[in-house]
Amino acid sequence: MQKSREILSKYWGHEFFRPLQEEIVDSVIYGHDTLAILPTGGGKSICFQVPGMGLDGITLVVSPLIALMQDQVDQLIKLGIKAQLLTSGLSYKEIDIALDNCRFGGVKFLYTSPERLKNTLFLERFKEMSVSLIVVDEAHCISQWGHDFRPAYREIAKLREIHPDAPVAAYTASARKIVQKDICDQLELRSPKLFSGSLERLNISYQVRASNNKLKSIIEYSKAHIQETSIIYCQTRRSVKEVVKQLRSFNLSAGFYHGGLSSEDRSYMLDSWMNGSLKIMVATNAFGMGIDKSDVRSVLHYEIPANLEAYYQEAGRAGRDGLAATAIAFWEEKDLEQLQLNLHSKYPSRDKIKLIYNAVCNFMNVAIGSGEHESYTFDISKFTKNFGFSASETFYALKILQSNDDLAFSEGNFHPTRIKIAIGNSALYKFQVGNESVTSLITLLTRSYPGIFERFIRIHENELSKRLSISVTELEKQFQFLEQYGVIDITYRSSLPTITLLHERLPESHLKIPTEIFEKKRNLEIEKLNALTMYIRTNQCRSLTISKYFDQTGTRCGNCDNCREENEGPYSFEELQEVIKSFLPANLESIVNRSNSNQESIKKALRYLILEEIIVFKDDSYHIR
Repeated sequence: MQKSREILSKYWGHEFFRPLQEEIVDSVIYGHDTLAILPTGGGKSICFQVPGMGLDGITLVVSPLIALMQDQVDQLIKLGIKAQLLTSGLSYKEIDIALDNCRFGGVKFLYTSPERLKNTLFLERFKEMSVSLIVVDEAHCISQWGHDFRPAYREIAKLREIHPDAPVAAYTASARKIVQKDICDQLELRSPKLFSGSLERLNISYQVRASNNKLKSIIEYSKAHIQETSIIYCQTRRSVKEVVKQLRSFNLSAGFYHGGLSSEDRSYMLDSWMNGSLKIMVATNAFGMGIDKSDVRSVLHYEIPANLEAYYQEAGRAGRDGLAATAIAFWEEKDLEQLQLNLHSKYPSRDKIKLIYNAVCNFMNVAIGSGEHESYTFDISKFTKNFGFSASETFYALKILQSNDDLAFSEGNFHPTRIKIAIGNSALYKFQVGNESVTSLITLLTRSYPGIFERFIRIHENELSKRLSISVTELEKQFQFLEQYGVIDITYRSSLPTITLLHERLPESHLKIPTEIFEKKRNLEIEKLNALTMYIRTNQCRSLTISKYFDQTGTRCGNCDNCREENEGPYSFEELQEVIKSFLPANLESIVNRSNSNQESIKKALRYLILEEIIVFKDDSYHIR
């Protein structure tokens, strides 16, 4: 469609769509309910943002990923497109203003978390909006068979009753057949058009390497590929810090990224990695969603996630430019044992969950019968200290309460300070005249953030304090002064998790947690962990193993470690000898990492070179004689 290409060119600067994008865009613009399954890097956001710009009204986007939504809203605003974001961490006033802007302010995209859909204020304002499209991102979350079930997603179908003519477009990176059917059923899609891109990434060499010292293996690999851009995934912030520390001790260019970073630190790390001044990004799964860097040559896993869906998505951030790339999962036997233990600990008893629910409500000072749709910051460290529960059982109890549709639990992403000027221009001028101590701050805010009278603007204290030549402490005092006199509405920065109660606090005896909440979810997670274990241990083609898991047909890739083992590697025996000699002196692990050949082939070549007295082994390394 010509109009779609014009929009793509005007706002995103691309002349052509990627494979499947144009067909999906046309399906949505022509009003068809649509389910699109595009692998990581397939450009899902374009598939709803272009139609959103082509249709007359507002596009509602429902997603569970707060950081991703914030990034997309920021990018749209930079393109001159009006967009708003609603999450559970916003104040009532912020939500009220944002929803009014959606009714009267020409907003084209409204992003929201699924838990917001039950809110009476949202539903009443939604009825008054001119809605042209309803988008469901991460659509697998609606299915109990998916890997991140969110019961609040079940509310999306009710939006159709309010705006029956708006098509529904659902997007996900991967979904098995049973999940695809469940998405269509739960969203009540009408004769949906299904688009499914191939999950095969034949330019990626999937590899699994057993190691007695994973950190040493990753350091050796990174030293051997020092000029290449890479991501190293860890499962915890503690692991991220340890891996970065060790990489930097070898003068390797490494940054770090996790959900608890401040906005300034997150932007600095991301910008440094994107522009190439940092080559390695060590991160939790908070890193990667919506971040499109095409020249990532390797994705390494220091710790593997608990299912193939997550692994495939993270590994798929390598080689988006179509050139050769590598995805390596380093593992030790105890990793699989730990995943089993983690799975077991994720299901505390129902009595324990009820005790934790009660304690959490007490901690947040929520009385029985109150708190519906209210959000609270939650200091889990302080809570566990005060009430004697462990952090892990608290975390998993909150996750189950979320699955039971009792609350929404947003883990500790950094939320910057947000400000809106609460009075008009003339009143603000009069206030400035009588309060010279804050004149510079008010002038800076009004000149730097032109939208600050209409909506809440995110600000960064360090940046403002430098521009005003005052300390952050003094800046905060000035904010408090302005808030005290009603000049600004402000929500202060926080890196704490947030909890939103989805109904009023219930007495312990009235809190119902059905057995199936445990059984279905636990059995599904066991099935997924078994599939991951099979992937780790298989001697079959890894790309084909992934395709079969997602109910797709595939071909033997010829590029993974198992295929190369079968092919005896990318080099002939003679070529491999020359390659090995060019690397020396080096130890076995370094040679394996640098040659991209299988270990058995390398060992054969090394034995031959030793017997021929061409090389010698000493001091744990091989040397030319």
